[in-house]
Amino acid sequence: MGPTGRPGCSSELALFYENGPFNIADNMSLLWNEFGWDQESNLIYVDQPTGTGFSYSSDSRDTRHNEASVSNDLYDFLQAFFKEHPEYVENDFYITGESYAGHYIPAFATRVYKGNKNNEGIHINLKGFAIGNGLTDPAIQYKAYTDYALDMGLITQSEFNKINKIVPACELAVKLCGTSGTVSCLAAYFVCNTIFSSIRLIIGSKNYYDIRKPCVGSLCYDFSNLEKFLNLKSVRQSLGVGDIEFVSCSPTVYQAMLLDWMRNLEVGIPELLENDIKVLIYAGEYDLICNWLGNSRWVDSMEWSGKEAFVSSTEKPFMVDGKEAGVLKSHGPLSFLKVHDSGHMVPMDQPKAALEMLKRWTSGNLSDDSLGSQRLDFAI
Repeated sequence: MGPTGRPGCSSELALFYENGPFNIADNMSLLWNEFGWDQESNLIYVDQPTGTGFSYSSDSRDTRHNEASVSNDLYDFLQAFFKEHPEYVENDFYITGESYAGHYIPAFATRVYKGNKNNEGIHINLKGFAIGNGLTDPAIQYKAYTDYALDMGLITQSEFNKINKIVPACELAVKLCGTSGTVSCLAAYFVCNTIFSSIRLIIGSKNYYDIRKPCVGSLCYDFSNLEKFLNLKSVRQSLGVGDIEFVSCSPTVYQAMLLDWMRNLEVGIPELLENDIKVLIYAGEYDLICNWLGNSRWVDSMEWSGKEAFVSSTEKPFMVDGKEAGVLKSHGPLSFLKVHDSGHMVPMDQPKAALEMLKRWTSGNLSDDSLGSQRLDFAI
């Protein structure tokens, strides 16, 4: 999932601007990323749902509208991948992503878990999943917008009181979406996003992915080199993608997934925790759109056997090079990390801390400096 807080954005945004092995220089050459996650694991970046990035179909029936069909496609892809590359089957397998991947990842992890449980196809050695600045439990996270904005001095107390009047309608709409589906999910999307758009109006040209920065262009960042590079004839030939034009974010996929937006994907996570699948939720502290406050709240309120112990566990500093790079809360398989000096895209803003986080998490001890061994990681 790309950095734009919405479905339809290509994984290549993460690949070239965050945790992949290369960055793109202005002259279209590739530069090594010294903190690429490839240093710790094998990586697969998948453009999904169908229609995102270089993935395509000429059949409109392949357009996806919900997590069930998206995660079935991903599961089928993985089965084909492991069939083709059996040498990776034994590796530990992790799923990571950010932003709207807060929806994709729990659904996909559940699909892999169930596939393993029911002995469907090749067994995938799923060990854990991580979500960075994600949207997972909309009712809790939309309610946190005004609190975060007030805490960070983005809105005044009277603006806070005014915008908060929308919150009960949003919560009700989300509840209806969870029970009755389609039309109410679209209604919830429009009602709840009024909260966010009201704050956006007030903050003006501030970047809602990183409130310390100005918003430039439609995605608030300049990713123009990505489209330039991936649309070079030589690059397209090397990738074998024919004449498809690469677009960072697909409006078609975005529209198709609107009914999915306000669904609560937290519901499937407790079962995975109970079966010792490791879960890491992390968030840069200066992101507004999928802010750390809303994320920490849904993690705290999640019902599972370790809930009380997790909530009452002591926060520890996450140290990198002798400096505090974040604040960590952990119990059993669940961890929450608030990352300092970072916006929505943690591996872009804090590449070294992000790589350290991956190393320690996959090796089983986030609060320690010990390093993990080679893993197969899966980034969406």
